[in-house]
Amino acid sequence: MSEETQTATRVQVEHPVTELITGVDIVKTQILVAAGEKLPFTQKDIQIRGHAIECRVNAEDPYNFMPSPGRITMWHAPGGPGVRVDSHVYTNYFVPPNYDSMIGKIITHGDTREEAMARMRTALLETLVEGINTNIALHRELMVDAKFMQGGTNIHYLEEWLMHHKR
Repeated sequence: MSEETQTATRVQVEHPVTELITGVDIVKTQILVAAGEKLPFTQKDIQIRGHAIECRVNAEDPYNFMPSPGRITMWHAPGGPGVRVDSHVYTNYFVPPNYDSMIGKIITHGDTREEAMARMRTALLETLVEGINTNIALHRELMVDAKFMQGGTNIHYLEEWLMHHKR
């Protein structure tokens, strides 16, 4: 496979956010196009609806990011309207020590940013992972952080936030 073909087949880990706000199943569409079918829409057909937010659930300490491989003794994913969970884990799953620590993604959608964030706060409270450390506690704190809720934070915000909230 050429480098150009490989680049064309990549899907960003955040693709569920785009899928929820556009209603387009990106992975399904990509597979159909790769199989030779014509793209079933044009750019002007795409409409943005509402807001979505994604939290990556990692098997790691929530504040120092040390990996936390091991056996998941309890796994309960959130659900409900506007909540999507993409994960491969289950109760009794063993998180290996030698791969990416991401064990899932929680994605919420709402008509407004505030609704998407409120759904995320609830989803994070409903999520239960026992047996290993995860970064869910960090996500819970960030979802009630006034500056983050207000919007406009940049990629350096987490680093700054952690310096002021040392554990």
